Amino acid sequence: MQDATSQPDVVICECFCRDGLQHETLVLPADVKIDLLDRFSALGFQRIEATSYSNPAVVPQFADAGEVLAGIARRPGVHYKATCPNPRAVERALADLRAGRGATEISMLVSASESHSQRNLKRPRADQWENVRQMAALAAGSFRLIGTISVAFGCPFEGEVDARRVIDDAIRFREYGVEYITLGDTTGMATPHTVRGLFRALQQELPDATLIAHFHDSRGTALVNCVAALDAGVRYFDAAIGGVGGHPAKVKYGGGYTGNACTEDLVDLFEAMGVRTGIDLPGLLDTGRHCETVLDRKLAAHVTHTGANPLRPR
Repeated sequence: MQDATSQPDVVICECFCRDGLQHETLVLPADVKIDLLDRFSALGFQRIEATSYSNPAVVPQFADAGEVLAGIARRPGVHYKATCPNPRAVERALADLRAGRGATEISMLVSASESHSQRNLKRPRADQWENVRQMAALAAGSFRLIGTISVAFGCPFEGEVDARRVIDDAIRFREYGVEYITLGDTTGMATPHTVRGLFRALQQELPDATLIAHFHDSRGTALVNCVAALDAGVRYFDAAIGGVGGHPAKVKYGGGYTGNACTEDLVDLFEAMGVRTGIDLPGLLDTGRHCETVLDRKLAAHVTHTGANPLRPR
């Protein structure tokens, strides 16, 4: 890990316990999740996606959101994020915050396509934007707000997504007071060319926004797209240990593998490029092996088994 006084070149949000676990049919006990979150913060992650206030009937994995947030050993400078799909979820997040166990970030979701909005959120885009408006108003001043645009680089139901729509969605988030805006490549349709183009266009239109890259490895392109986003000036990234995750287990779309960019592989790649992540890489590999034990299977990380790049700068 880098010296505590230095700042990393990039900030990686560890998403195992939310975007990763939502894909799992095995519901982990709260104490296991709490232990994982504490391990992640000890590794040097400045942002950790901790849980979701989703409807437990749809995503039972997160029925224990409040219990998990209450149990973690919080470290100074670490932001803990919870996903909120609707105003009721924000109200739950605020209740936990008032009880002294809340998240520090909340993520609000929209889909860049109508079909994905209907499939993933069970409502039209227009209705979800009204939800976002209400959520942002409720949460203002209490949390750091993250606006996530799903299927920003392509939709599994409609195919190509108009880049102008994604830009307009980002502008709308910004108008609602959302400073951090995530572009999600939900089923791995992005290419380095489209990544550079869309992020550069967004930077021109929203120079005061902080952009976050969230790639899935459905077609083996997550890491090259992360490098493309880095080239385009992005400094915030999402990833999940072992490359786990995807859509909720009960909401299936997209064929084959749908997991996230793999944290171990991304950290190793960035460090080998001389890009400081602030993450304890040997400890991360140990944690990756622990996550395999927790889920009782081998995960998709390469460097967890092959070892870190021995030629990376020290």
